[in-house]
Amino acid sequence: MAEELTEPGGSIRLYVETPLSTGVRVDVDEGQAHYLVNVMRARPGDRVRLFNGRDGEWLARVAEVTKRGCALECEAQTAPYRAVPDLWLVFAPIKKTPADYVVQKATELGVRVLQPVLTRRTIARRVNLERMRANGVEAAEQSGRVDAPEVRDLVELERLLAAWPGERKLLFCDEAGEAPSIAEALRALPRGQQPREPWAVLTGPEGGFDPAERALVREQPFTVPAALGERILRADTAALAALAVWQSILGDWG
Repeated sequence: MAEELTEPGGSIRLYVETPLSTGVRVDVDEGQAHYLVNVMRARPGDRVRLFNGRDGEWLARVAEVTKRGCALECEAQTAPYRAVPDLWLVFAPIKKTPADYVVQKATELGVRVLQPVLTRRTIARRVNLERMRANGVEAAEQSGRVDAPEVRDLVELERLLAAWPGERKLLFCDEAGEAPSIAEALRALPRGQQPREPWAVLTGPEGGFDPAERALVREQPFTVPAALGERILRADTAALAALAVWQSILGDWG
């Protein structure tokens, strides 16, 4: 049975590419039109909330419903644009279902960029970027973000490190080496390390990093090695745990 769009304030949030301002007409894509009209039973006059990663969140009215689509009209801004912390998640691809979970939860945790990386022990050698983007957008719609994370192409670890921007710190989740706990590593940073400085979290594949890869990562001047406790964590658990700790100490949770 289809749901109904009943709240006048617009309980549904949609990510769109269109620039948003008062009076702008937004023709949603086919999938969004199906969701609004056939699932949520949207009718002219109903309201939804829109965001595009640039112009904040806007209340829009369903202006027209046809057999081919649905048009919305922006009425008023409901929230300004709020940037998430400049945090990347660099992670080795894992099998489909955990990867979907990582993308969704990393989006909720405020990651700005999702960077899949190919390591020597990575089992999943391909990534579905469109699926990752779709999962990121859906999580952004549900979590109240006014942007969606950027999804980047898969790249080999060595190439990524060679082109790494030196001002961006890399929190290396090292499961095999001697390193302080993640909380100790972050709290030990100089007081000048402010929350809005650029950071990235690096987690490995199911089999962990190759010894040569570990050595390469640790020798970089921008690397901050950290341990994630005494228990062995799954790759997806490690990524989300590290993001949560970073957010609680240097991010917008503080």
